[in-house]
Amino acid sequence: EKKYPDIKVEMLKKKTTAGVKYLQETAGNNTSDLFWASAPDAFEILKGDELLQKYQTKVKGIPEKVGAFPINDPDGYYKGFAASGYGIMWNTRYLKAKKLPVPREWEDLSKAVYHKHVGMSAPSRSGTTHLTVETVLQGKGWENGWATWKAIAGNMKTITERSFGVPDGVNSGQFGIGIVIDFFGLSSKASGFPVDFVYPKVTTLVPANIAIVKQAPNREAAAEFIEFLLSDEGQALLLDPKIMRLPVNPKAYAKAPANFPNPFKDNSIGSGVKFDLALSKSRYNVVNSLFDVMITYRLDDLRTAVKAIQDAEAALKGKSSPGAEKLIAEAKALVNAVPIDADKASDKAFNAIFKKKRKKATTKVTGRQAEIEQQWDEMIRANYAKAAQLAKQAKSML
Repeated sequence: EKKYPDIKVEMLKKKTTAGVKYLQETAGNNTSDLFWASAPDAFEILKGDELLQKYQTKVKGIPEKVGAFPINDPDGYYKGFAASGYGIMWNTRYLKAKKLPVPREWEDLSKAVYHKHVGMSAPSRSGTTHLTVETVLQGKGWENGWATWKAIAGNMKTITERSFGVPDGVNSGQFGIGIVIDFFGLSSKASGFPVDFVYPKVTTLVPANIAIVKQAPNREAAAEFIEFLLSDEGQALLLDPKIMRLPVNPKAYAKAPANFPNPFKDNSIGSGVKFDLALSKSRYNVVNSLFDVMITYRLDDLRTAVKAIQDAEAALKGKSSPGAEKLIAEAKALVNAVPIDADKASDKAFNAIFKKKRKKATTKVTGRQAEIEQQWDEMIRANYAKAAQLAKQAKSML
């Protein structure tokens, strides 16, 4: 606004998923100029719906890729302005007070020591959380990925309403550990909160993007905004302590603070997963619904089952009991079971069924989606109850 005083910028803040829906619903009478978000799969959805328009930037010096991922849409519909990775942030004072070890990998968060010390949002509520969930599913495979998320969720204190509720919870000590997009952890640390952040090995690095909406009423001003965002001045602003995003122009890192991540020099950041955008897009709605049915709205049941398994494993430690071991293995298999396989999740017709996102458990869902989700819920609820029973039975044998 200082550089372009005659251009007034109005922001309509929405969750990524809500922003996509908003543009879809207002397409016939569009009033938006730009769509700006951290989730590239959301842009793919809008591109597929023909709701974006091509734009060729004038700025030079930005590489084609960050890590293994293209910074800009190859078809020219959206541009990367910052890189984003996903990982774990923690409150250093909280961990010290509770005598908890620092977690470094996703598997660490499944350890019994972290029970009720972890927080995250849900993928249906946050585009960046969706990317985090999808990254682990791709990095570990469909079955193992969901098993990882369920094991972590069993240690959660809460699932927040919004993605920024996670850093708020960690910063305030409401819970000690949060699963976040990198700039939440980096900006909190730069702002003086007693926190730190780490990229697990199984993570990815993708661009946060911006695009001009089709039939934008102020296309020229929108183009000027993109040019400023990608300019040296705009990229430098990303290093503001309140922002702390990874610039896509390597030159900007010359002004970065000490120990700030630089994906153009540190090839380990995000190298664990080559993110498949097409795969993510193909099962976007199904992943959201599965997470909500299996985790968000069954969190208490899941925590009970996971805690029972953790207690049984603790009791078994150092002992030999084939009977107890068998029961624990059965309990884990029940918890880890997923109602559908990866092929079904990516089926275009099946994925199209899941159009309604539930803001809460009581949100009304109708039609075929409601029928399927009810079937899933019945299976999951029964599995978690049986798993808790078997784990408690195993513990009683020791």
